[in-house]
Amino acid sequence: MSKHGYESGRLNLPFVGHATFGKNPPCVDWEKIDADIAIIGAPFDFGTQYRPGARFGPRSIREASTLFSFGHAGAYDHEDDAVYLTGDVRIVDMGDADIVHTDTETSHANIENAVRKALEGGALPVVLGGDHSVNIPCVRAFDKQEPIHIVQIDAHLDFVDERHGVRHGHGNPMRRAAEKDYVTGLSQIGIRNVSSTAKEGYDDARKMGSDIMSVRQFRKLGVEKVLQRIPDKTRFYVTIDIDGFDPSIAPGTGTPSHGGFLYYEVLELLQGLSKRGDVVGIDLVEVAPDYDHTGSTAFLAAQLLLNFLGFIFHERQK
Repeated sequence: MSKHGYESGRLNLPFVGHATFGKNPPCVDWEKIDADIAIIGAPFDFGTQYRPGARFGPRSIREASTLFSFGHAGAYDHEDDAVYLTGDVRIVDMGDADIVHTDTETSHANIENAVRKALEGGALPVVLGGDHSVNIPCVRAFDKQEPIHIVQIDAHLDFVDERHGVRHGHGNPMRRAAEKDYVTGLSQIGIRNVSSTAKEGYDDARKMGSDIMSVRQFRKLGVEKVLQRIPDKTRFYVTIDIDGFDPSIAPGTGTPSHGGFLYYEVLELLQGLSKRGDVVGIDLVEVAPDYDHTGSTAFLAAQLLLNFLGFIFHERQK
């Protein structure tokens, strides 16, 4: 017995120990994944057209996530009167897909393989980017799964078909996704301002099944009406570009765009989405920590993911 009470074992404060995501155990053998959630790092940023640095995103998000992991499972939310991410939700950190410098296709293939291994192991893959091009191999990995509807939170449409021969950069992922026969449609939310996609890209996106919405349109409708525009009782793949948030709260990104979302707008959308269908895949991309010396962007990413995962498994456990 300690002089301060009957606690035993380590206190395990955030700044000690291994900086896996949420301080969850590592999984180094990808053939033996025994978990509900598998965290995968995709530290690839060769697809960016402006400021690089998202290769350091996975490491920064993992480190930030330790803030929310005080050695005990579960997080009580007094507003919902619910405990999220209880101890029976098993999370492992698979580490990072191997990145081969300057080789987009090999790096993407390695990311795709990691996501496939998570799916084969029965785990929900959660990919930490990396630039938004990492979504391309993530979506490829779902080709043997049931159809998915993609929900994108982003400042940019990312619907460029090809530019100077580039088809797999961070301006292309939603176009590549829309081409897949197992992608039933896209909800593209937060799109605004000067963008990386020309008018014909918007026209093509709508023809190929996209519902496009700006932040101002989102606010005018409100979360509940926005959710009603997203198909229900379906399988969702959610891709979150951190530049969907306003750079006043998420400056650590390569292509900041003012007029973005605030935290609870996105959190409430994700909570509603978890009740509307089954979230089967997630990526969060474009965190470039060197542009934010406060660390706030990485904390935002980690907090959002942990809450979102809590909502998803709370609904599954019902």
